[in-house]
Amino acid sequence: MNFNPIHTFHIPVMGLAYTIDSPIRVAQYGISSVISITDDELIEKMRAFYSEKFSLPYQKITKQFHDYRAERITNYLNLVDSIVKDKFENFKKELAESKASLENYIAMLPSTSGLRKNLQGIIKESMNYKEKLKNYFDENFSLGEIDVNIMTKLDKDNFDKNGQQPIEFNDAHAALRGFANSNLSSSVVLSAGMNPRLFTYFESFKDFFPDFNSNLKKKIILKVSDFRSAMIQGNYLAKKGLWVSEYRIESGLNCGGHAFATDGFLLGPILAEFKQKKDQLIQSAHDLLIKALGQKELPVPEIPMNIKITAQGGVGTAEEHRFLLDHYLIDGVGWGSPFLLVPEATSVDMETRALLSKSKEEDYYLSNISPLGVPFNTVKGTTNEALKQFRIIENNAGSSCPKKFLALSKEFDDKGICTASKKYQDIKLEELRGNESNLTKVEYEIAKNKITEKSCLCVGLANASYLENDIEIKGQQQGVVVCPGPNLAYFDKEVSLSDMVKHIYGTTNIMEDIQRPNMFVKELNLYINYLKNEISDYTIDISTAQIKKWNVFKNNLLEGINYYRNLFSTIHFFENSKNEIQKQLTRSENDLKEIEVPRLQGL
Repeated sequence: MNFNPIHTFHIPVMGLAYTIDSPIRVAQYGISSVISITDDELIEKMRAFYSEKFSLPYQKITKQFHDYRAERITNYLNLVDSIVKDKFENFKKELAESKASLENYIAMLPSTSGLRKNLQGIIKESMNYKEKLKNYFDENFSLGEIDVNIMTKLDKDNFDKNGQQPIEFNDAHAALRGFANSNLSSSVVLSAGMNPRLFTYFESFKDFFPDFNSNLKKKIILKVSDFRSAMIQGNYLAKKGLWVSEYRIESGLNCGGHAFATDGFLLGPILAEFKQKKDQLIQSAHDLLIKALGQKELPVPEIPMNIKITAQGGVGTAEEHRFLLDHYLIDGVGWGSPFLLVPEATSVDMETRALLSKSKEEDYYLSNISPLGVPFNTVKGTTNEALKQFRIIENNAGSSCPKKFLALSKEFDDKGICTASKKYQDIKLEELRGNESNLTKVEYEIAKNKITEKSCLCVGLANASYLENDIEIKGQQQGVVVCPGPNLAYFDKEVSLSDMVKHIYGTTNIMEDIQRPNMFVKELNLYINYLKNEISDYTIDISTAQIKKWNVFKNNLLEGINYYRNLFSTIHFFENSKNEIQKQLTRSENDLKEIEVPRLQGL
């Protein structure tokens, strides 16, 4: 039976560990969340932890198993599915038996929710409502989705004693197989762009194709940054008979984790384009899909299947949440970083949660610590940063690299090596010392920092769960890496799940008396600073193409400002802050116009 979602928000994937068990914590309330299935070692330890916690049988899957990575993922997802379903049945019984629990739950539902109104009606109309509630829950109450995330670029080749293994044993391929073989009926969220080999591998699993009723047991969600990317990737998959059920639009910079900046395209104009062209997106994919399914002799939907459009990145108030839903007609909103301050929802150690509670706007920054070479949002004061700096001072820079998920550089090793590893950094530092006489002291220190600033994300992004659950951490100390978006600066205390949900829906405000810019203005200023830094940090000879790119970037931002000026002068939202927003836009425009894009000499 298909139910409409209970909530209008979801919890996106965060790091490796932060949402590793979020469905076990929140799915029974109808809240959807996303598990990262990158780290099979963390997944196996969490399976052992929860098997013991719920007195369930457990047999360790070691690396001696032929397909250990996929098997670990499948077994953990099946365990999560089983635990969540049991908790869901118990929660329904609790709601039917306890009026206080029922009233507390109703208070967490959106004011526009049909479920909320019907539950209130059942309580009012009958003294003996318990049996009626049980029947109503069975027919109308749904679990939150247990979705999974695969970062498509993390698809490292793997080797055994016989040499390189077949492509299906690559990291992302094995993760996909782990999800595909699980009992879940949910979605895989693909992030970080196209991986044609991985996209082709989806064709190996029947659950991703529609049945005779046009239902999909397993769905595909694409995390995208603009409409063009969505169209290209959606059509690419449709040509293989694969339907994208949701496009999850994420701000290029006002987000957590890796930041994939657009060419100056801002979230508002991007959402407007999706709103305007959604039918085009659907029809284009449908036409390609039915042709591909026909060629495969598989069931062909007579009409286009449903596509959801959701958005995430920097949303922080109930008004922003409702505005995105009502103005852009999207189907849901992702709330990520604020949930790092909700112990009932995410897996975060006490020290890191305390750091996030006290960190201010100036503490959040876009770093270069990721071995992927992609800007990475983080916060000052992490235990990982302290341990990394200590090793640098001791002339022992680099990680022991025990997991090797990011061992993607082929510069010194055909099997791949991580740029955060000691092995890699020792080689690069030796090269740098050999060239020291040709550099000034400042140039040398800048070059050294670019080598040593990389952090071991594989370990650092997993340690929070180990610390929270008192699971032994072996090997070199890496501390914790945390990857919140800049929006978390405006949340300054640990809160309950109930209060966070009420904040999203506007019945409680957990950010009282905090000066916070509108989410669109915040993203705009992040992009302006990004452009400033791009130009000031550019060290190689500037090409015509690079100058053109910066000019396009700047012009797109100026067009975005004009879009926002018109938007905020016409919408019936943000009435108490419209004038201030317009002033902020003017200040941002002046800042942007002061940025001088370099010109080639002689032009």
